[in-house]
Amino acid sequence: MSEAVKTDAQLDITDVVCPITFVKVKMALEDLEDGQTLSVHLNDGEPIQNVPRSLKDEDHKVLSVKKREDGTYDLVVKKNGRSA
Repeated sequence: MSEAVKTDAQLDITDVVCPITFVKVKMALEDLEDGQTLSVHLNDGEPIQNVPRSLKDEDHKVLSVKKREDGTYDLVVKKNGRSA
């Protein structure tokens, strides 16, 4: 069994639908300092397609995306200070 990546904050958005998924992630990132990391648990489909792309569009760094056995995903993102 692999070690989980140590992150500064966690967010579960499996109960949220697009486009609110990215809004929730963006709000959670606002609470972090530049360079800190956020682990996001999200669903397959629109969330996993749109959230990583939107994060990259805002210059955040997606460190990893891992699919779980239940079909959901764990995404780890590092906050970039250049974002507005």
